[in-house]
Amino acid sequence: QVQLVESGGGLVQAGGSLRLSCAASLRTFSRYAMGWFRQAPGEEREFVAAIRRNGDTYYADSVKGRFTISRVNAKNTVYLQMNSLKPEDTAVYYCAAKDTAVTIRDPDYWGQGTQVTVSS
Repeated sequence: QVQLVESGGGLVQAGGSLRLSCAASLRTFSRYAMGWFRQAPGEEREFVAAIRRNGDTYYADSVKGRFTISRVNAKNTVYLQMNSLKPEDTAVYYCAAKDTAVTIRDPDYWGQGTQVTVSS
């Protein structure tokens, strides 16, 4: 059974940083494009960042220059480093995976999410 488990969420003051981790039980982690999405109360889930099999990265305009996605295939783990956090970054953050060579859009698998709260 495939599992994606997020960790690293919490409460942080505006301007601070957090690093989210996603540990994946995927059969062959390196075959998967990985991504992060988020959902705030009353809002639709939105794309945050993605990383391809080859390591190419993509970001939503709202987080460019502040967030960095990375992966360590030997650890079956993807990370999201979040700097200069803003109150509008407050949301539940979800890890996602898809067996594709291109950028993740419609994930095959989702994690349960981790709460990030940024106070002003």
